[in-house]
Amino acid sequence: MKTQFDGQKPARLGTPKNPARLRVKTKKRAKEVQAQLSQQGWHGEVEVDRSQPEDVVDLDLLQNPVPTRIVEAKIGRNAPCSCGSGRKYKKCCGK
Repeated sequence: MKTQFDGQKPARLGTPKNPARLRVKTKKRAKEVQAQLSQQGWHGEVEVDRSQPEDVVDLDLLQNPVPTRIVEAKIGRNAPCSCGSGRKYKKCCGK
């Protein structure tokens, strides 16, 4: 089922509104993961399930966040050319 876009920005991962959801196989591992979360001040839900594979992707995302890409602004077709000729970009270097 598709959900309709509501225009709201999603909450950051590891906050009370959007806790990290983790699945581990043992209670010992759950305590280790919970200690890592609390040490960093992150919120998370740790589930112990021996029948499922371990899923700690959210923890990896919290520890190694994806860096923000910075893209340079494109030169507009009608902007002055960056080579300094004084002509429009579309008539000079934008051929």
